[in-house]
Amino acid sequence: MTAVISERPDVRTVPDPADPTAHLTDEDIENIGKELDALRQQVIASRGERDAAYIRRVIDAQRKLELGSRAVLLFSLFPPAWLVGTAGLSIAKILENMEIGHNIMHGQWDWMRDPKIHSTTWEWDNVSPSDQWKHSHNQVHHTYTNVIGKDNDLGYGIMRVSADQKWYPFYLGQPLWNFVNACFFEFGIAAYDLELGKNLQEGRRDDPDFRRRAKQVLRKIRRQATKDYVVHPLLSGPSAVHTLTANFTANLVRNLWTHSVIMCGHFPYGVDTFERSSIEGESRGQWYLRQMLGSANISGSPLMHLMTGNLSHQIEHHLFPDLPSNRYAEIAPKVRDLFERYQLNYVTGPLPKQVASAWRKIFLLSLPNDAAKRVERAIDGFRPARLVRGLLNRVLPV
Repeated sequence: MTAVISERPDVRTVPDPADPTAHLTDEDIENIGKELDALRQQVIASRGERDAAYIRRVIDAQRKLELGSRAVLLFSLFPPAWLVGTAGLSIAKILENMEIGHNIMHGQWDWMRDPKIHSTTWEWDNVSPSDQWKHSHNQVHHTYTNVIGKDNDLGYGIMRVSADQKWYPFYLGQPLWNFVNACFFEFGIAAYDLELGKNLQEGRRDDPDFRRRAKQVLRKIRRQATKDYVVHPLLSGPSAVHTLTANFTANLVRNLWTHSVIMCGHFPYGVDTFERSSIEGESRGQWYLRQMLGSANISGSPLMHLMTGNLSHQIEHHLFPDLPSNRYAEIAPKVRDLFERYQLNYVTGPLPKQVASAWRKIFLLSLPNDAAKRVERAIDGFRPARLVRGLLNRVLPV
């Protein structure tokens, strides 16, 4: 679905079913913006020691978990040590990327004025250099959220993300591209931050800026590979090969988890995409509305929220990307109440449901629209219980 949220009359007497905002007046939209601005100011005014203590506590726990896991992996020749060390290292890497690195680089903790926990100094455990990631994510994705042709996070330039996009045979492979991207997600993000495909396609190999950024990425890849696949395995002595496989497995687990969480943020059914023309002259209220309609949440426990970097509150994060992540759960009920009062769809659900929804969309959009509709009808009409009953009736006729 493509929603156009600008250049609308004050009142629509005949709602447009393709536009989930058709029932809103311009005054409604600006009031939404004012309410969200007020909510933002409330959180900013109340930031303090409990928030600072939270992020320091998470960083301390993550570092201890990583160090402990790497110590256990010194004995990874023994299967129990390999399993415990790999599990701990996987969790440590997820925490570092999601709740710590991602949120620090958003500037969520800059107000603390701690140079060790600041968006300008943090370098994360990932092959994508932090300054390149901050440009593509903070400046581009969060500005042009779900705008087709402007937000490269939509499909990462290799997938069709809307039925309104023209279909090409290349898209038949997008379920495979997406799976490969999930397994090596940190490298996919590095290539995406570098705009590798676009720069190579447009013949910018010799462009000084592109070459500088490409060398920066290669240096970061070399540093990460040296740490995980050379230094730590060598420190393990007889367990070197086992430690190497443990590090590879931890990186794979982290990549698959991160990819799944991020897919749930903007891909599930119920999330809208937008045309370029819809953001021309966009007001503050309209920007807020686009974030509300272009994002989806994951329901779950406090542990789930921690392990997703609180991107399980993707709607709240996109409304307020620089507020402390530990506050998203606190403001989520207020945001949801705003959705309900203005009759907007607050898209949320458990992780398995949201992942399945995103993958279903990716699969169906890989097909031409007519074929996708036929496949979707077949999927919706499939009832396992009915199939089982039919088979039993054939085998054991009454």
